[in-house]
Amino acid sequence: MEYVKLGRTGLDVSRIWLGCMSYGISDRGSHAWTLNEEQSRPFIRHALEAGINVFDTANVYSDGTSEEFVGRALKDFARREEVVIATKVHGRMHKGPNGAGLSRRAIMQEIDASLRRLGTDYVDLYQIHRWDYETPIEETLEALHDVVKAGKARYIGASSMFAWQFAKALAVAERHGWTRFVSMQNYVNLLYREEEREMLPLCRAEGIGVVPWSPLARGRLTREWDEASARSETDEFGKSLYKGTGDADRKVVDVVAAIAAERGVPRAQIALAWVLGKPGITAPIVGATKLVHLDDAIAASKLTLTTDEVVRLEAPYVPHGVVGFS
Repeated sequence: MEYVKLGRTGLDVSRIWLGCMSYGISDRGSHAWTLNEEQSRPFIRHALEAGINVFDTANVYSDGTSEEFVGRALKDFARREEVVIATKVHGRMHKGPNGAGLSRRAIMQEIDASLRRLGTDYVDLYQIHRWDYETPIEETLEALHDVVKAGKARYIGASSMFAWQFAKALAVAERHGWTRFVSMQNYVNLLYREEEREMLPLCRAEGIGVVPWSPLARGRLTREWDEASARSETDEFGKSLYKGTGDADRKVVDVVAAIAAERGVPRAQIALAWVLGKPGITAPIVGATKLVHLDDAIAASKLTLTTDEVVRLEAPYVPHGVVGFS
């Protein structure tokens, strides 16, 4: 496994991160297809054995049970200093007022709750899951700064938002001398490239690590266009990401299939190799519900596409409406 620095930090991270949204109690939260604790543990062990050192989860994943599963597995399989634990805050964790968002109260409450579930004194990367339109960014950033100064997080990161919002957050933090975001977890894959317009250039200019979520487009890039999965049938958020672009998206999937056949490798490796080859990308976050998903991701980190292959993969793309921020 290759390791790179996360943005301008000194933190070494693997070129593949394990996304842990797939692990949690299925009737807690909105993901009916998640794996239970016994089923999830082999994936975490396999990732560690392959050299993956970053495990990305969130407080809202399966109502906190993803954090619980990840924390217990990492405690059993690795030393704390060997792994990088990333989690997120923003989503609704209880009903009524103050049950979600990025207020000072929410952040202080949720970092402690996440640490309890993960069974650790600190997280390596604490990320805001989305932009909070109802809380001043100054309040959010000062609270995150205090979390870092209290030793509860080593670094802070952000996730999908408009580039102007991220630029504003970086500027506000600099003006006040607060802890700066070091990473952006956004939506980038062969079926959704809108981040290439503003966010990716901003991150390169500011030295921000980029760690895309859903690099395989919820699996659409790995199978025949008309083939469904248990997840695709029940993933309402995933369905909302691809409305109105089916004809163009299908052409991209066909090219992925063609190049994979020419190379004699699974389609997932081609799609992930494209993400890994984009300038400024630190590491894609890969979810896995079959061990072969992890094996393909690891293999993709060693696969380099030719210029001609990249041109072919990108040629069918058409502009998409902005999605993924909700």
